[in-house]
Amino acid sequence: MSAAGEKIKRFSVNDVLARKGGTPLVSLTAYTAPMARLLDPHCDFLLVGDSLGMVVYGMDTTLSVTLDMMIRHGAAVVRASRRAMVVVDMPFGTTGEGPGVTFRHAARLLAESGAQAVKIEGGEEMAETVEYLVLRGIPVMGHIGLRPQMVNVMGGYRTQGRDARAAEQIVADARALENAGAFSIVIEGTVAALAREITRTVTVPTIGIGASVECDGQILVAEDLLGLFTEFTPRFVRQYASLAGEVDRAVAAYADDVKNRRFPGTAEMVAPL
Repeated sequence: MSAAGEKIKRFSVNDVLARKGGTPLVSLTAYTAPMARLLDPHCDFLLVGDSLGMVVYGMDTTLSVTLDMMIRHGAAVVRASRRAMVVVDMPFGTTGEGPGVTFRHAARLLAESGAQAVKIEGGEEMAETVEYLVLRGIPVMGHIGLRPQMVNVMGGYRTQGRDARAAEQIVADARALENAGAFSIVIEGTVAALAREITRTVTVPTIGIGASVECDGQILVAEDLLGLFTEFTPRFVRQYASLAGEVDRAVAAYADDVKNRRFPGTAEMVAPL
């Protein structure tokens, strides 16, 4: 409930669509309830990304993330948030067996997590599936450009759209997703001019990550922004804090107090009866 006693209205697909060309949409990833509570007041939508495989589980790629993992983390983020729309990634292996199978996976994901939408990587080749889901009540956020689930095919995490042929394909991917009914499209790891062109071409909001400031919104991995995930920092990340150092100092101080019997002190111990 808000300070005035009114229930807070959660951001919706229609709210996202209404921001096309207006105030940029703000988004961050969230994988846990504590982080979701902190991010919720500031974000229009929270993405439970399959990047949790690397950030939370220490995996090398997103390819080993399972549907059950996405459901558990999605449910945690939904429970801990009130304002932001929650979007959950469809993990690798859940979208490639045709529209019917993908629908069953997506329906389970939304039903068991309580999220409002799913995100699917892919362009023209996924358009039929996206349309199938949308017509059956599942809102879909698209994802084009650099697609982490295709890392083995793409030859690594490389900027996409550098040559004319590749750029034309990404534009075609965006148009196909728009025509299929996707309510927004994430553009990752492309040259800025291409992301700008797509944003001006399609009628649905674009969400940039390593793309262009002219996208209709931006998203980052929260742990990157906060300086908590230090294994690798992409060039497109701006760190607004360096919390890894703060955590290290706090834990070092705790360890020193324990070793020197300064913790727990009188204030932290249970008072005698």
